[in-house]
Amino acid sequence: MQIVETSNEGLKRAYSVTIPAADIAAKIEGEVKKIAPQVRMPGFRAGKVPANLVRKLHGPALHQEALQTSIREALDKLVADHGLRPATQPAVELAEGYDQGADALLTVSLEVLPVIETPSIEGIKLEKLIVPVTDEQVEEAVARIGQGQKTFSDAEEGAAARDGDQIVIDFVGKLDGVAFDGGTAEDAPLELGAGRFIPGFEEQLVGVKAGEEKTITVTFPADYPAEHLKGQDATFDITVKAVKVSGEFVANDEFAKALGLESIEQLRGLLRGQLEQETAGLTRTQMKRQLLDTLAAGHDFAVPPSMVEAEFEQIWQQLTQEAGQEENPEEALKEIEAEKDDYRRIAERRVRLGLLLSEIGQANGVTITNQEMEMLIRQAAQQYREQDRQRFVEYIRSEPLAAAQLRAPLYEDKVVDFLFDKAEVVEREVTSDELQAAIEADEEGNSPAKASETVTEEAPAPKKKAAPKKKAAAEAPADEAPAAAADEAPAAPKKKAAPKKKAVAEDAAPSE
Repeated sequence: MQIVETSNEGLKRAYSVTIPAADIAAKIEGEVKKIAPQVRMPGFRAGKVPANLVRKLHGPALHQEALQTSIREALDKLVADHGLRPATQPAVELAEGYDQGADALLTVSLEVLPVIETPSIEGIKLEKLIVPVTDEQVEEAVARIGQGQKTFSDAEEGAAARDGDQIVIDFVGKLDGVAFDGGTAEDAPLELGAGRFIPGFEEQLVGVKAGEEKTITVTFPADYPAEHLKGQDATFDITVKAVKVSGEFVANDEFAKALGLESIEQLRGLLRGQLEQETAGLTRTQMKRQLLDTLAAGHDFAVPPSMVEAEFEQIWQQLTQEAGQEENPEEALKEIEAEKDDYRRIAERRVRLGLLLSEIGQANGVTITNQEMEMLIRQAAQQYREQDRQRFVEYIRSEPLAAAQLRAPLYEDKVVDFLFDKAEVVEREVTSDELQAAIEADEEGNSPAKASETVTEEAPAPKKKAAPKKKAAAEAPADEAPAAAADEAPAAPKKKAAPKKKAVAEDAAPSE
């Protein structure tokens, strides 16, 4: 086998590889000897079919298999002999006009990972922003649960409904005086001020009394799910059947037991733990960004263009999908187009920091155990349909590149934790607002890394479960409309939060 380097520019390499015809022929002969005992042919006893007939019968398939095996071996030898660390799967082209029996001439091109000087991990200083959880926050969390467990009882006779009260109504919705599908309900409970119906609906019912009939006029939002109702003016003929007031919430053991707990103190303890976990996650995010900024400031090396392009394409796909869901998609697309160079810079930074974290991890013995990998595979398999899960598991176990992609997020977290342990950390107590402000300040500045161990090439996978169809126009989720009228109430559509500028620059997991 002959290997000749034909190009060496930056991180790009190209080679000419010649596989002798004799090597391919030897593999074919080996396969013939292996399968001959199993070949059956009329006129011959089992296992006694002559080799020349076996070659004639299976020749093309045997040759193709031998050629592919030879190419794989040639690539392995090329990588080993030249000490290459491929950043992407090498591109291989077989010379035109190749015929069986001739030498195979290959052109191989690839990008390699940069040689990174082992980063120094000494002297890293980080500030850890600590947010203590207060008793007031715990009580607010208890009260929020209490709000969800409200009970209502009949108000005094003749009482006018106020915000926070519940009314029970019949209603008929009409467009131009004609009732429309899904706009009618009977005995529908509605909590005033909860914002579960379209804007203007609840507000016009403040002050109504049991037995009262009223017609209100509302305008459906421009983003309402039902196409025929978007932006339309409608009237609702309403009959108030009852006015109810909520009972006073008391945080006591009886309330906790209704939730399946032993005492109110157990509930408070659980909620305190949840709040502490939430703030700890934000603290880690802010610390990680400090760490990545420190690493980025101290290292600047060339990164494989193909990896940057793959990362950028993933970022761009996310951004364009989000822009397409905005109220003004064209304006949103124009905005991200104007910042396209910034997002490409973010992609390059992510790749560079990913490679840097990988280098630090390898240099310091950070590994993913077999047990951790098996857990990752099982967790990832859950997103697929039950009949596809085993196929996904087998695919990950047979494809090293796909396994590397799955392993990368956990690997990054373990390297980051390793660096946290090595760093000089100074703690400072702050408020939730101050911590959030620090995180948002980082979002407007440099982006965090998106580490990957070797490649960003996405691997094919089994189909996921089909997404459930969207509900019909007037069908509202149970948490957005009264349960009795869940299929009929003109529920307020959930507003999509506008993405923050450079939202993609927020802390991202490695190759997904």
